[in-house]
Amino acid sequence: MRKSEVIAAESVACLNKALCHLKDIWEEIGIPEDQRLERTNVVKNHVKSLLDMMIVEEESLRKRLRTSIEKCQKELSQLCLELQLPPFQEDRSSTMLQQEKDLRMHVEVMLKEKNQRMQALKALTEQDQDLCDLLCLQPFSVSAGSVPSLEQLDKFRQHISSLTAEKERRHKEFVTLKKQIILCMDDLDQLPETSFEKDVVCEDEESFCLSKENIDSLKVLLHQLESRKAENECVCGSYREKIHELWERLQTPQEERDAICEHMTLSKQRNMQALQAEVRRLEGLKLKNIQNVTEAIRNEIAVFWDKCFYSSDQRQAFVPFYDDDFSEELLSLHDAEIVQLKQYYEDHKDLFEGVHKWEESWRLFLELEEKAKDPSRFTNRGGNLLKEEKQRADLVKSLPKLEKKLKAEIEQWEHEQNREFQVNGQKFMQFVTDQWELYRLEKEREKQERQLKKSKQTEVDMVYGTVVRTPTKRRFLGSTTPCKARKLNATSSTGTSNSTIRSVFGGTVCHSPISRPPISACKQGNVRTPGHGKPPHQGLLERNKENVCHLTGGVAGMTKVPASPQRNFSINSVASTYSEFQRDLSKSSKSKHVAEILNSTIIQL
Repeated sequence: MRKSEVIAAESVACLNKALCHLKDIWEEIGIPEDQRLERTNVVKNHVKSLLDMMIVEEESLRKRLRTSIEKCQKELSQLCLELQLPPFQEDRSSTMLQQEKDLRMHVEVMLKEKNQRMQALKALTEQDQDLCDLLCLQPFSVSAGSVPSLEQLDKFRQHISSLTAEKERRHKEFVTLKKQIILCMDDLDQLPETSFEKDVVCEDEESFCLSKENIDSLKVLLHQLESRKAENECVCGSYREKIHELWERLQTPQEERDAICEHMTLSKQRNMQALQAEVRRLEGLKLKNIQNVTEAIRNEIAVFWDKCFYSSDQRQAFVPFYDDDFSEELLSLHDAEIVQLKQYYEDHKDLFEGVHKWEESWRLFLELEEKAKDPSRFTNRGGNLLKEEKQRADLVKSLPKLEKKLKAEIEQWEHEQNREFQVNGQKFMQFVTDQWELYRLEKEREKQERQLKKSKQTEVDMVYGTVVRTPTKRRFLGSTTPCKARKLNATSSTGTSNSTIRSVFGGTVCHSPISRPPISACKQGNVRTPGHGKPPHQGLLERNKENVCHLTGGVAGMTKVPASPQRNFSINSVASTYSEFQRDLSKSSKSKHVAEILNSTIIQL
């Protein structure tokens, strides 16, 4: 049983006890029955009215709870709809009081969420409005009266972020353009004229409208100012170039040149005016010195003729160059010609520079080829030989590549210009071909001369023998030492016969005037002299006639031998190697000219 039911039962018992107590009092007092009845009715009515009042109050409470529940349900439905949330699910098993409390708490939470969203929307709307006013853009499309969803707020925040980044970008671009515009106006000595220019230059940076149209207008203004500045620089540059030309032609002293040196770098309005005045002054001096100026221009024309590889016919085509009747008209013709030559050189500068490069490379190549013929280059100790060979190898590789490149450029130029590209009145590639052909013919001629000289030297050697060649100071690789030379001399014949030893230095055979005794014989003490030795055999004397003649007075140490087929055949035994010599000796031993074959000389080491 509930406590409330226990209390209700106690209330009824208390009421009964109170009535019984009243009844006892009435009995004791002796109140009549009709008065008892009346008094009992009063008690009853009093209790009833009290209970009725309590019932009314509780029913009023129940009604208020129902009304609150209904109201909360309506508000929840509206809030869920505004906040774009799913409908609230009520707990039907709870009491009316708990249900009202739950609904009221949910309403409070949703109202708080609604207020937060509306405040965020308001703040974002204000930021969007400020940015849109500054950037001249349309505001973000969102209803100010409705509650935004979370997705809409996120999109709105992203939109604000993008507008902020765009504002920073445009502001940075505006500051850059403003600085450039101010610099250009300063270079042009120009002040802001239009209201837009004044807003850009004079107004605060934060108050300037950063609309796309204004940024584009700034770019247009900067382009106009830069164009005017470029025109001024071009004009000033032409003035400076003209001034330099006139200075050189008139041979203006350095003092006069230094007078306007401050105007030779800047291109402001006042600088341009000063340069223009200087050009007028120099033009006036030029007219007073027509002959000197004309001759200076002629020298310059000759330089450009050389640069452009003009032929003699092309040079003679400019008749005023050879006219000595100096006048203003002649000067103007020379001015026009030098301008045309400069333009022609600039138009074909790459080709001319390529031709110059080829000529320099070709000249260097020929110089290195000429140096390669000099034997003294092998004696240098500075490493020049290695450098020259490396440079020559590089030129052998680079020249064909350069010629191929020039050929392609010339073909393209001839196709575009519809005429031939000539150098000194001749097609350049034909000139290159002719140079290579001359080089080839020269190499062939040198080769034939060497072969002819070698053949003549061979004939002389076959008839007179070889000439002793003095070795150079530097030893060749594989040269023998003095000890080995002594051993070779020791093993040679002492008078009975002459041996033939092949030289490792050039293949020459030298006659030995006197046979040397071996070194071991010098150590023994009984050295035989030519005057006290045993006379040689008669047969050996006959075989050694050549050496005897050589000892008795040959010409410059050379032995003259009559030219005969047998003698020529025996000379061939001087081979490049010892094996060849031995083979030829074995062949010759079968013939009747054995004595002549053995009649050779010992090598001079």
